Amino acid sequence: MTEDFDKDKLVNDTAALDDFNRGVVEEFRANGGKVGGPFEGGDLLLLHTTGAKSGQPRLSPLAFLTVDGKMLIVGSYAGAPKDPAWVHNLRANPRAHIEVGTEAYDVAVRELPDDERDATYPKISAVAPVFAEYQSKTTRAIPLFELSRA
Repeated sequence: MTEDFDKDKLVNDTAALDDFNRGVVEEFRANGGKVGGPFEGGDLLLLHTTGAKSGQPRLSPLAFLTVDGKMLIVGSYAGAPKDPAWVHNLRANPRAHIEVGTEAYDVAVRELPDDERDATYPKISAVAPVFAEYQSKTTRAIPLFELSRA
């Protein structure tokens, strides 16, 4: 995987994002959940959701963090003014399937309410400062979702 990628292009060009994600998924599955490039050393998962509008299966490689014993994913979309598609999918259907390392299992998904999100986001930013940068680029409150084994 290349370290050179244009986050703004990926946010604005769904075909480029699909191609990028396809490469991440292939590398993830070929290496037992490990990927290199910009994600090297990070914790990634593959999130399987159901499309909110289409009802079709969707797959998104995402970073996850464990904070206060909770597995969390961040709807940052690199600080874009809108939420990523997977956020809409989870709001419509808060159940998903994830692949973490070589494990795969179903999860119940809970979006953190505003007060809990506001208390947790600084902890996320302390562990992964890029999320503070993303929040500073947008006026929307970047949503946080807790994943719990179903």
